[in-house]
Amino acid sequence: MSQRDHLPSATNRRQFLTASSLATAGLLAPSVLPRRAMGDGGDTGETEHFHYRLAPADGPMIDTQRGSRSFGTRAGKIYLSEDNSETWVHEADFADAANIHFSSFLENGRLIFATQRKIYSASEDLSEIREITVTGLDGKPYHPHKLREGEKPGWYFYSLDGIHTFDVKGKEILIWGNYCNVGTGPVPSNVYYSVDGGETIKIAYGFGQNPAFNHKDAKPEEMVGNPDNPVVCRHIHSVTYNPVENAFYACSGDINRKIGVGLECHWLRGKYDADADTWDWKVVVSSDANSRFKTGGMNFVDGKIYWVADANGPKTIREVYDRGIFRCKPEDIPDKSKHELLFPAKWEMAVMTIHENTIVVPRYGNADPADCGILVSPDLGKTWGNYDLKQLGDRSGVRVNPPNDEGWYRIQLMERWINNAEILFIKMKS
Repeated sequence: MSQRDHLPSATNRRQFLTASSLATAGLLAPSVLPRRAMGDGGDTGETEHFHYRLAPADGPMIDTQRGSRSFGTRAGKIYLSEDNSETWVHEADFADAANIHFSSFLENGRLIFATQRKIYSASEDLSEIREITVTGLDGKPYHPHKLREGEKPGWYFYSLDGIHTFDVKGKEILIWGNYCNVGTGPVPSNVYYSVDGGETIKIAYGFGQNPAFNHKDAKPEEMVGNPDNPVVCRHIHSVTYNPVENAFYACSGDINRKIGVGLECHWLRGKYDADADTWDWKVVVSSDANSRFKTGGMNFVDGKIYWVADANGPKTIREVYDRGIFRCKPEDIPDKSKHELLFPAKWEMAVMTIHENTIVVPRYGNADPADCGILVSPDLGKTWGNYDLKQLGDRSGVRVNPPNDEGWYRIQLMERWINNAEILFIKMKS
C-alpha cells in the first residue's frame, strides 16, 4: 500500500491538499535545484523534414508540455519546468508517480494529472495538489469500481491523444476519452470534461456495459459501464472539437466480437449546452473493425475532419484493409465516396496530431514493419515524409503534444504499445 492510500479520503470533489498537509503526508518536498531534461545524452539526428532527439534517460519522464511548461515524473516524484524542460524548478514527492498516465496543462496555469484510478489538480508550482472526485452523469460522485483480489488496475484516464484543451467561444474546455481494457482488469469507457479550469471533472458521455470487458461472473451492480446506454466499445481512441460547428467528435474501438454485443467502432457527435451544463451525443456511424471508421487521431482544420484509419480486420481473403489518412466535411462522414485519401497507408495507424499546417503521425510498431516510424506532412497532406528511426528500437508513438515554445513536438514512445519507453522530440525544418 502506498503512502497515498493512508491519506484521508476526499469529502467532496473540491477538497484541497495544501502544501503543509502534503508535506506532512510525505507527498511534497519543494526544491529549486535545476534538473536538465534534454542534452547531449540522448540520441539525436535529422531527416529531410525534421530534427529529432530523445530526452535523456536520467531525467524526468516528460509526460506533457504546453508553451514553455513541462510536467515530468520519476520514481516517487513529480516535476514542473518553466523553460521547455531545460531545468526543473518545482518538484513534489508523489508515491504513485510511476503510474501517472495522463496529464494536461490548462490556460489558467493549473495542471491536471491522473494515475490509473485517481485524478488530481495541481497549482503552477506544485505547492497545492488536490484529488478530484469525478462527477457522474447523474450528478453524483463517480468512483472507480472496487478491485478484486489480484486484479490489475486499468486506465480510467489514459488517452492516446496529445491535445485535450480547446477554445470554445472564448472559454477553454478540457475534454478527453480513456483508452482502456488493454492488459488489465475491466474499465468503463468514458469521455471526461472540465469547463471551470480544473475545479471539477465530469463525465460527458459513458459507453454501455460491454460483457467482453467485465468479469464473467459479475453481478449487475458490479458491471462497469453505463447501464442505460446500449452503445458499447472496448475503449476510446480520440476526442476533438470543430469550432465551425461548435461540436465535439469522439471515436471508439475495437473489434468484432461473437458474443452478440454489437459493433464497437463508433463515431459520436456531441453538442454542449454551457448554460445547462449538459451534453447531447448522437452516433454518426458505427462500423466493423476492417473499416476506416475504426479510427484514431481526429483533428479539425478549417471545418474539415482529418483522421487515420486503424482498420485491422478480421476480413475475408478477398477483402482489402480499409486504411489510410483521410479528410472530409463533417456532413460527409458516413459517405465514403466523399472522403479524400491523403496518404495510402499499408498498415494501420492510431494516432495523429495536426498543428497549423503540419501533420505528425507516429506509425504503429506492433503491426508496422518499421521499428520507430514517423510520418509527417508540412502542408496538410500535399506532400509527405515517411521515416523509420531504426536506432531507437521497436517503438510506437502516442500522445503527440504540439510544439513547445522552441518548436519541439513531444512524442511518447511505447514498447509493445502499452509500456512506457522513451520521450522523443522532433522539430520541423523551416
